[in-house]
Amino acid sequence: MQTTEQLKELVRRKYGEIALQDRETNQSSCCGSGCCSDEVYNIMTDDYSNVEGYTPDADLGLGCGLPTQFAQIEKGDVVIDLGSGAGNDCFIARAATGDSGKVIGIDFTPAMIEKARANAAQLGFNNVEFREGDIEKMPVSAGVADVIVSNCVLNLVPDKEAVFREMYRVLKPGGHFSISDIVLVGALPQKIREAAEMYAGCVSGAIGKEAYLGLIDASKFTRVLIQKEKAIHLPDDILAQYLDAAGIEEFRGSGTGIYSITVYGEKPLTTQPCCAPGCCS
Repeated sequence: MQTTEQLKELVRRKYGEIALQDRETNQSSCCGSGCCSDEVYNIMTDDYSNVEGYTPDADLGLGCGLPTQFAQIEKGDVVIDLGSGAGNDCFIARAATGDSGKVIGIDFTPAMIEKARANAAQLGFNNVEFREGDIEKMPVSAGVADVIVSNCVLNLVPDKEAVFREMYRVLKPGGHFSISDIVLVGALPQKIREAAEMYAGCVSGAIGKEAYLGLIDASKFTRVLIQKEKAIHLPDDILAQYLDAAGIEEFRGSGTGIYSITVYGEKPLTTQPCCAPGCCS
C-alpha cells in the first residue's frame, strides 16, 4: 500500500506529463491516465465546446462533468477552481463573473500552472490568477470565495475530508460550491483499486457515493444536492489490462457502478453557537 505522499507524487508526476500532451491524446485515455482504449474516444468528459468562455487550448479533456454550468456564478463573484489544470474551467468561470469578478485556480502540478498562466496571458485576462498549491491546504485566505468549482479532482486526493474542510474555510458565509467528481456504488476489484495508473486515471481513487456525501455533510455544508449524475462505462480493453476474462465478467455482473456526479452545497450564512439550554436569546 502506497503512502499518502507517494500517491500525491504519483498524481503530480502523471499530470505533469499530461500537461505536455495534446487534448486528443488525453481524451483517448481514461482521464489522461494512459490506459488507452480503442472502444471509445472519450470515457469521462462532457462537451464544453458550446459553453461561453470555452478555450480549446486550455481543455485537456480531463474532466468528468460541467460544474461551471451548475455553479450559479454571478457578475462580480470571486470563484476558486480546485485542480485548475490548464485553466479551462477558470476561463469559463471568468466569462460568468465578468471583468468585475476574480477567478483563482489552484493546482499542485507546476507544469499545469505554467500552461494555465500562459493561456491566461494569451487571452489577456488580468482577473484570472493561478496559484501553485495543495487543495488540502489552500494558498487562500479564509472567507474570500463566493463560489468554488472543481472538475474530476477530489477523487485524486487521498484526504478528501481535509479538502472539504478547506472549502468551508475559504468560502464566504452564504457561499456555495458545485463540483463534479467520480464516485462508486459497490466495491471495485482489488486489482483495479491498487493499480497506480487507474488511480491517476480518476477511478480507483474514488470512494463510495454515500461516503462522499457523508464527508460533505460532516463538513457542515447545507442544502446539499446532486445536480447531475451519469454512469461511467469502462471498456473491456481497459479492464483487460487489470483483469482476466473471468474477472471482467464477474465485474460486469457485480452491480458495481462508477458514476460522475455534480454536487452542490452551501456554507451557512451564520453559525449557530453551541450553548446550554436557556443561554441563547
